Amino acid sequence: MRNPRFYEPQQLSENTSITLSDDATQHIRVLRLNVGDNITLFNGEGGQYLAQLSEVQKRTCLANIISFQETNNESPLHLHLGQVISRGDRMEFVIQKAVELGVNEITPLVSERCGVKLNAERMAKKQQQWQKIAIAACEQSGRNSVPVIHATQALTEWSASDIDCCKLTLHPRAKYSINTLPNDINHIRLLIGPEGGLSDDEISLTESLSFTETLLGPRVLRTETAALTAITALQCRFGDLA
Repeated sequence: MRNPRFYEPQQLSENTSITLSDDATQHIRVLRLNVGDNITLFNGEGGQYLAQLSEVQKRTCLANIISFQETNNESPLHLHLGQVISRGDRMEFVIQKAVELGVNEITPLVSERCGVKLNAERMAKKQQQWQKIAIAACEQSGRNSVPVIHATQALTEWSASDIDCCKLTLHPRAKYSINTLPNDINHIRLLIGPEGGLSDDEISLTESLSFTETLLGPRVLRTETAALTAITALQCRFGDLA
């Protein structure tokens, strides 16, 4: 049985004792772990550490780090998802599953037809919440590198970023599918629009910025379904999903 995994945002090294973070302590209490139980720690810098709980209190937990384990579960495909913010818990769902599927970066976007309107303060709190969801997805999926949830940007600003990579957006009448893309792709920026789709001006803009319109299939998918379907297909074609 796999040891419980916890993200620990501090320096980790073998043969040392550390005080675990408040988040890890809370999870340990929820799981009812005890002194002597083994856990796995990672700090996002690569690899993971086998540790053993040496003290479990209501507000404080200590662990002895036993050994470093060199593991790499990252895909060879660097994938940056630009996702227009969706209503309710759909955005949280997309972030959680996208991280499990190996996405490296996620930028929440605001577009003309975006149905979510938040002020700067609430948006900053959302970003922190989304980052915690990404961390929890890493703990669950075995990833030791934590994807970055960037600050929210306007779709026009994100699309115009001068980055040399393959840029994709989905369109039900596109000429190309993922299977017809060139073989030598290792860095992709994937744009997923809102429930109502991109506006004509936004489509024209992405075309002018060298985004390739890509077809997933004959059916029109919801925004969260489209994102996860496209990520899965790209990881199968260029990444590490068999």
